[in-house]
Amino acid sequence: MYSSKFLKAFDYVMRHEGGYSNDPQDPGGETHYGISKRSYPNLDIKKLTRDQARQIYFVDFWMKAKCEDITDENIAAKMFDLCVNMGIAQAVKLIQRALRAAGCPVTEDGLIGSETLAAINKADPSDLLAALKSEAAGYYRLVAKINPTQQRFIEGWLLRAYS
Repeated sequence: MYSSKFLKAFDYVMRHEGGYSNDPQDPGGETHYGISKRSYPNLDIKKLTRDQARQIYFVDFWMKAKCEDITDENIAAKMFDLCVNMGIAQAVKLIQRALRAAGCPVTEDGLIGSETLAAINKADPSDLLAALKSEAAGYYRLVAKINPTQQRFIEGWLLRAYS
């Protein structure tokens, strides 16, 4: 059912997403494997299994963000990781900005359409990945600056951005 590209990307995301957590300062609230009660209010988050998380990630993130259509596995995994952590629209905006930095400008609209996918697959993967990591780090720094309660997460976010 799952491609090897998705399974590798899922393992990559799981290195960033931990087990069960209920941090009152985390905007997602109660989370398990990165799946939040805020986004999935009808799930028993504490009892969520890794297999259930994989299914949610496949349907609600990997497929919706069209990560399977991204040729380079590293770009697909990074894009997926950002979608999970900041939402699909924001992750798409970041890759659209990164495309501009990598010499393949597209419309920055937060939509993963054919123009954006073609540019992702045309761009030099090393240049695009470096630019995407930089854009992610900048986004995390901005979030922490705008909302000082989130500053305590910045170290982990930056590690995630540059991994």
